[in-house]
Amino acid sequence: MTYPTYRLSTDVSERLAAAGLAPLDVESVIARALSEDLDGGVDVTTMATVPRSQRSRLVFASRASGVVAGVPVAAAVFAMVGGDDVRIEWESADGERVTPGSRVLSVVGSTHALLRAERPALNLLGHLSGIATFTARWVDAISGTRAAIRDTRKTTPGLRALEKFAVRCGGGLNHRMSLADAALVKDNHVIAAGGVVQAFTQVRAMHPDIPVEVEVDSLDQLDDVVDAGADLVLLDNFTVDQMREAVQRVDRRVRLEASGGLTLDAAAEVAATGVDYLAVGALTHSAPVLDIGADLETVG
Repeated sequence: MTYPTYRLSTDVSERLAAAGLAPLDVESVIARALSEDLDGGVDVTTMATVPRSQRSRLVFASRASGVVAGVPVAAAVFAMVGGDDVRIEWESADGERVTPGSRVLSVVGSTHALLRAERPALNLLGHLSGIATFTARWVDAISGTRAAIRDTRKTTPGLRALEKFAVRCGGGLNHRMSLADAALVKDNHVIAAGGVVQAFTQVRAMHPDIPVEVEVDSLDQLDDVVDAGADLVLLDNFTVDQMREAVQRVDRRVRLEASGGLTLDAAAEVAATGVDYLAVGALTHSAPVLDIGADLETVG
């Protein structure tokens, strides 16, 4: 199914850009979602039950406590389906904490257009809000420490920019967006290069202007890469005691990131060791969807 190319309203486009999202990239995600939903056909239920002239208001409201993310993304779905015929009523902002009953977004327009756009918009809004909500739980768990929560590249293919945006809405920080904007020397690179120091120095020599993080799995490796000039080290599957020792050894000369098997229950203890970051892949690969409902109110 090919959708007409609607120009997003200035308001929606500006809100996407302000969130660090490229409007054209968001449109591409939405176009695929809409095409998938109709699969080359029509909404047979709506066509049979709803008069073409009917207009309605669709109200999105949270059914659980959480943090909202993706409000302008959901609005963009309706703009692409309904064009200038839809009117967006902004109810909540990205990053805002909501409780059951909180209105998130309302859209007025043709009932046919609203119902075609409802599920893709709800899927994106609930997914992104779930990531923001889960991230906020981790951020709250380490409140009062010097550590920050960071995501990983364990994202849904095609949705990385949106999912990492949701992490920011929840108070987390983004690690690299791609393999090109930062280097992370991991165990397989170490094996291929013949050693952790060799791997680090080769990356630094070829790419002197990009951040280089080095993964180590022992305190001896930590000492080696710090002496070699690394300024960011990932502590892979270190115990809390080992993390504490690592913090003492580097004495703030480098930044340290804890990774591997971290749990929400243990987050505060890990953060209290003095590490700078907790790397949490679960933020994007295991966050439950925030329960958000969409209820229709006819207006004419």
